[in-house]
Amino acid sequence: MIHVIDNPTHDPRWADLLGRHPCASVFHTPAWLEALRRTYGYEPVAVSTSNGDRIENGLVACRVRAWGANRVISLPFSDHCEPLASMPERAALVEGLVRLARERGWGPVELRPRSPVDDVGVGGLRAVRTYCLHDLDLAPDLPEILDGFHPSSGQRAIRRAEREGITHESGTSDEQLRAFFELLRMTRRRHGVPPQPIAWFGNLRDTMGPHLRIHLARRDGRPLAALFMLSFRNTAVYKYGGSDASSHPLGVMPFLFWQAIQAARAAGATTLDLGRSDSDQHGLIAFKDHLGATRSHLTYYGESNRTMSHGHTWMRRIADRVVSAAPDSALDLAGRLLYRHLG
Repeated sequence: MIHVIDNPTHDPRWADLLGRHPCASVFHTPAWLEALRRTYGYEPVAVSTSNGDRIENGLVACRVRAWGANRVISLPFSDHCEPLASMPERAALVEGLVRLARERGWGPVELRPRSPVDDVGVGGLRAVRTYCLHDLDLAPDLPEILDGFHPSSGQRAIRRAEREGITHESGTSDEQLRAFFELLRMTRRRHGVPPQPIAWFGNLRDTMGPHLRIHLARRDGRPLAALFMLSFRNTAVYKYGGSDASSHPLGVMPFLFWQAIQAARAAGATTLDLGRSDSDQHGLIAFKDHLGATRSHLTYYGESNRTMSHGHTWMRRIADRVVSAAPDSALDLAGRLLYRHLG
């Protein structure tokens, strides 16, 4: 029997499950769910086959109300969200979430597990999109980790940045958040899409507390690159990044990742989750490969791929028309209007 947890953000049983389950990630946490709610109005819900004062498994998702494509996503803006259950329980949870969404008229379900769904067809879901996922093992000594970097685009790039006087800092101040956002905007503009609203990053900072750090690279005080990092237990997560393209020849990005790796390892992390990459983002995939990370496949599942492509179609239309020439204020407005409909 499936039991519904209508507000896992404030249900102590959900936090207790996360503390016990080995597959729990930062994307399952009440802090992440609360930032989604504050920024986009997404309503979290979880299903479990157990009930009472303690639950033994769970699958969390959010309702996304979008232009012509209302749906349930596990989870929006999350690279992956593993069902916290054994395989037999997992199938029951997926079927229960699909049934709940249909009963309440929430729309089709999208599932974004970290590990593949073996019995495709559970709950009527099928594979609809595949990404690359990279993880870097932080357990070895630092010299061994650095040896895993590409000799030219990694190790020599770091030495170049050091010779050029690039400096590193980390924190969560308003100034650092603004510097990160402006660099993110530059990067998103190059890619032809608007940035997510700055409120999203501010809400993450407020809800995540010490589990969030912004890493900045500067030269003569000017921000050149930034990484937006999260953490949960022994895993550091690279979630967002931005840079001034003119600084790339200085080796600023490998330098900044190396600084973030050292900081994560010093904080007790044994794994760095470098996140997903679209299969056609060959440059990004190569960059993560050159950090010595291990590549794997990440598959998303849905009742159809129509709703999953809906937001991307809107984004491409906007990008083709306005992004390259839009002033910053217009680009930011587009992000505030569009992203809540994407998930």
